[in-house]
Amino acid sequence: MSSPRIEVDLSKIHRNTQTIVRRLGPRGIGVTGVTKAVCGHSAIAQAMLEGGAAGLADARLSNVETLRKAGITCPVTLIRTPMLSQVDQVVQVCEASYNTEIAVIAALASAAISKDRVHDVILMVEMGDQRDGILPENLADIAQQVMKIPGVALKGIGANFACLNDVSPTAPKMAAFSALANEIEGTCGPFLKIVSGGNSANLPWAFGERSTGRINDLRLGEAILLGVEPVSGDQIDGMHTDAFTLVAEVIETDTKPAPFPITLVDPTLARLRIEPTSGVSTRLILALGHQDTDILGLSMPAGSTLIGATSDHLVIGTNRPRPNLGSELRFQMNYKALMLAMALPDIAVKLINDGTSRQPRHTQGKSEHLTLV
Repeated sequence: MSSPRIEVDLSKIHRNTQTIVRRLGPRGIGVTGVTKAVCGHSAIAQAMLEGGAAGLADARLSNVETLRKAGITCPVTLIRTPMLSQVDQVVQVCEASYNTEIAVIAALASAAISKDRVHDVILMVEMGDQRDGILPENLADIAQQVMKIPGVALKGIGANFACLNDVSPTAPKMAAFSALANEIEGTCGPFLKIVSGGNSANLPWAFGERSTGRINDLRLGEAILLGVEPVSGDQIDGMHTDAFTLVAEVIETDTKPAPFPITLVDPTLARLRIEPTSGVSTRLILALGHQDTDILGLSMPAGSTLIGATSDHLVIGTNRPRPNLGSELRFQMNYKALMLAMALPDIAVKLINDGTSRQPRHTQGKSEHLTLV
């Protein structure tokens, strides 16, 4: 099997989704699986759906189109405010989208009417993260404007936490967000079908004992994929943290002096001499670098330490027996490392423990690298 590659244990993604769905269900909260970190990979999306996710969401239309081409027919929501240049595509492939700009909503409405359909709109509210969102004091006015626009339907409101400024969702903030849902219904009339309280950072709050109020949806990517809570990085009880493994090949192995000073012996540069120092270690060079992933987001194999990396080389030290050339080392990834590695066409994706009846799908892009095992 070629390397570098990402090995994806679909059974662990399925079980992670199932675990969260079962824990949130009694709290009145459903799960929307977020596929942006895996570039809309259809088999991973399907594992989320089979684990109980009510629908899918992504931030990029190219990923949504990948899902649709692979035969995914469930509701898909665009969770980044649509670009004006893409409103026709948004209406074509997404049932709903998160929005903050009335001009964009009007453009979505025109595109929907031209396609003889109605596009669902969820208004994103600013609750302190200072990324995207309508200020709470302006929400009722925007909602009333949306209600008057044919071609779109106001389906809900959403909030976001711990993305730009690491603002964690607290009980008072979530109670305030629930109150906004009630306020909008009192002002505009229709019942809000979706009150999406946030992302994986909301899980400590959602698993707590306090009332979840009107919140009935969370958009979950990192928790399902990596089994961790984003703010603390801690493993979520009962979740797998090793559903994804990055595999890289050793291309050089040697014992070299550290820190490797070079002394000029001849001013004419005819001769250079390496002066050994203490701290000699076994160094490995792997065919992996900054172009492939976030190197600092990798967990080093047992007995290994990171020495450094360049665009195409990863250098690590190890106190384990020296591996052979061509052997492989395995790394766990954080969310950023996973996101970057999954987006690279040169990194193959190998699916393991696929217990469903799905067949390999061959479409353009990354799916050309897929292998079902």
